[in-house]
Amino acid sequence: MAVISGISRKKSFEVDMCHGPLLSQIIRFTIPLIISGALQLCFHSADLIVIGRFASHRALAAVGATASLTMLLVNIFFGLSIGTNVLAARYLGENNRKKISRTVHTAIFTSVIGGTVLAFIGIFLSRPMLALMGTPEDIIDMSVLYMRICFAGMPCLMLYNFGSAVLRAMGDTTRPFYFLLFSGIVNVLFNLFFVIVFHWDVAGVAAATVISQAISGFLVLRVLQNTRGPCRFKWQNFRFRWENIREMLWIGLPAGFQSSCFSLSNILIQSSINTFGSAAIAGITAANTLEMICFICMGSIGQAVVSFVGQNHGGKKFSRVRDSIKICAILAVSCSIVSAIFIFSFGRPLLGIFNTDPAVIDYGMRKFCITLPLIFTCSLMEVFTGALRGLGHSVSPTVITVFFVCIMRVIWIYTIFRIYPTLEGLLISYPVTWVLNAAGVGWLLKVIMDKVVAANKFR
Repeated sequence: MAVISGISRKKSFEVDMCHGPLLSQIIRFTIPLIISGALQLCFHSADLIVIGRFASHRALAAVGATASLTMLLVNIFFGLSIGTNVLAARYLGENNRKKISRTVHTAIFTSVIGGTVLAFIGIFLSRPMLALMGTPEDIIDMSVLYMRICFAGMPCLMLYNFGSAVLRAMGDTTRPFYFLLFSGIVNVLFNLFFVIVFHWDVAGVAAATVISQAISGFLVLRVLQNTRGPCRFKWQNFRFRWENIREMLWIGLPAGFQSSCFSLSNILIQSSINTFGSAAIAGITAANTLEMICFICMGSIGQAVVSFVGQNHGGKKFSRVRDSIKICAILAVSCSIVSAIFIFSFGRPLLGIFNTDPAVIDYGMRKFCITLPLIFTCSLMEVFTGALRGLGHSVSPTVITVFFVCIMRVIWIYTIFRIYPTLEGLLISYPVTWVLNAAGVGWLLKVIMDKVVAANKFR
């Protein structure tokens, strides 16, 4: 009776992606992801609010100046976690227990090794990289300190991301949400304690982040150790398998390379923003944080389409693949439009939460006027790219994105921005490249889906 109860509890966390009504299943799968993302945003915002309110706008700028560089370094391994999600979902759809188990153990091994490599890179190379970005002298010491402490916790962050990717492939987005909620509350409490009581400023915020990441990584690993079935993690199987990492690299490396190219172009944009001074950096940092409300919704639905397309493609249910893409696209666009309207309507008071300096708020509002009207096109880009990855096509959307987003932004900085060296002349590169990329990956997805459907008709 206890075994039956345990299995029932396990199944209650999972979503059967290959059977039943798609809309309700996608919503059930996506809601914990959106809430998890919203919690991450709240906890990240808490870092910035505590810094902005109890320290100074320079401390806020110091944290914001590290964001693009941090994402550049970690995105390769985030891409590999996407590869883990796609492969685990596909093998679950095929019911290939041996490959599922090997994928899980290779993923955890990769997370530990990759996180350790990132920790060394971040600790020893943070100052020269921030100096290369033109980080202002009045904040660079604080930025370096923040980066070094945060990167010390990278093995824990990678463990959480790879472990969560396995759970998402199983249809379980609920338990990662619970873990994030608990670790995030711990993060906020330590933020307040370290900054207000000990006056550690950026060091306190970074230390709180590392502690919370350690907790979430431990909890995800614990669940995988106690999971029944092929996704169970066992220390005796903790080893590197080249055949598995090769498959992850084929799907995940292009995704990570794409994200890193995004970050590289954003670093160039951040370097240009740095020329406008610390108030501009603080204002854009606050605006970027609020815009994450939109990106959380579209990113969560993008993760859903990867898992649903991956499992149904593995199970040869091609009509469900097409329907999953349509439903996710409609949901993503709707959520991004509603979020954008909310952010713009309450922009000034929301920005004021981070810092009350009128100049900081004005810079944030100037960014909203440029980016929010067309941010919904980014949601289409996210869903189309996720669907292509779920189908096993990761290289081609990467090529399109690298050209239409990354290369185009670099060209923009050295041409249009040189002619119109204003903040608006810089920021308009965001919506222009979103539109171009959404059109490119949308066309590619249509071509590939037509081929998949045509091939299936003759089987």
